[in-house]
Amino acid sequence: MADEVLYEAADGVAVITINRPRARNAVNRAVAEQIAAALDDLDSRRDLTVGIITGAGGTFCAGMDLKAFLAGEVPIIEGRGFGGFAQRPPKKPLIAAVEGYALAGGFEAVLACDLVVAAEDARFGIPEVKRGLVAAAGGLLRLQHRIPRNIAMEFALTGDFVEAPRAAQLGLVNRITPSGQALEGARELAARIAENAPMAVAVSKRVIVESDDWPGEERWQRQDDIVSQVFTSHDAAEGAAAFAEKRKPVWKGE
Repeated sequence: MADEVLYEAADGVAVITINRPRARNAVNRAVAEQIAAALDDLDSRRDLTVGIITGAGGTFCAGMDLKAFLAGEVPIIEGRGFGGFAQRPPKKPLIAAVEGYALAGGFEAVLACDLVVAAEDARFGIPEVKRGLVAAAGGLLRLQHRIPRNIAMEFALTGDFVEAPRAAQLGLVNRITPSGQALEGARELAARIAENAPMAVAVSKRVIVESDDWPGEERWQRQDDIVSQVFTSHDAAEGAAAFAEKRKPVWKGE
C-alpha cells in the first residue's frame, strides 16, 4: 500500500494508520481506497480477528480533505461510503484508537467503529453546520443511537466539540488512556478479543449490529439462523475440549 495509509497485521490483529499528519490525516480518495482494501484484507483472512484504525502524528482524522474536494476529488467509495467504510463497516470488529482530533468525517469514522479507545486529551465533534454542511457520513444517523437524542441534537446543531472524558461518560468511548497511548490501549483491547474464536467473535458482532431492527416475533429465529454455524464449528468443539483439558485453545476460524 502507498504511504498515505499504513497497514500491518500480526497476532490476529490488523492495524490501519492514516498517514497524512501534515494534513491532520484528512481523507482523500487515495486514503479511502486504501482503507477499503485494508478492511477487505481483514475480513478475508482467517488469521485475523479484529482491526484497529488510527491516525499518525497525534491526530486521528480531521475529516474530508477539503482541498482535494474543491479540486473535484470525493473520498467516498460507492456502496461503502466516506473513507471506504463509514457506510459499510467490516464484518469483523473494528476499534478506533483516537489521539487529538476526530472531527467531522473523522468522528463519523469513529462512529462506524465498534469500540473506541481515546487519549485523555482527544476531542470529538461534527462541526459541519459551522461550514454550511451536514454530517451526512453517518454522524446524524448513528450518534442519536449511541447517546441520548437531545445530546446528539446539541452536538449536531451547535457543532461544538466534546472532550474524551465527557465522551466516555456518555458511552461513546470504551477506554481512556494517557495522551500518546491510545494505540497501545487499543492493541491491549484487540489482543483480548483476538484470544477468542474468530467465527464466534464475528457472529457476535453481526447479531448485535443487525438485531436492532428485527421484528420482536422474529428475533430468536433470526439469531438462530446466524449463530447455528458457530455451534457446529470446529472451534466450538475445540473450545470445549480445551476447557476440559485445561489448555489454551487452538482456533481455526471454522
